[in-house]
Amino acid sequence: MSQSDPLASCHRRGGKAGECLLCRRGTALTFHHLIPKKMHRRRFFQRTYNREQLAAGIYICRQCHSGIHRLFDEMTLAKHYNNVDSLLQDEALLKHCLWVGRQRISNAAASRLDDGVSRAY
Repeated sequence: MSQSDPLASCHRRGGKAGECLLCRRGTALTFHHLIPKKMHRRRFFQRTYNREQLAAGIYICRQCHSGIHRLFDEMTLAKHYNNVDSLLQDEALLKHCLWVGRQRISNAAASRLDDGVSRAY
């Protein structure tokens, strides 16, 4: 790891860097709960899933993460898109992720990597 490598810097400072599971770009990653945290307090989800299942998630890039939350509300995510396979089978999300995969990482994203900033929904 070199000092000028933004991915290395993000990793050193506690952020997560690697390959996005959806678009396959190497960049800073955010944690996406497969069952959104907003749904964890609802009785249906408490009875249906255990703590580990509720806490399960994937690391994806900010652009893919934003796309997921732009396309689906929390209840739809929790009931219909609560695993990687279902996310990858959605045509609209797949189209978005393919588009994201063709985008370059911006200077702003690279500077966030340098700062080690990683937010999660």
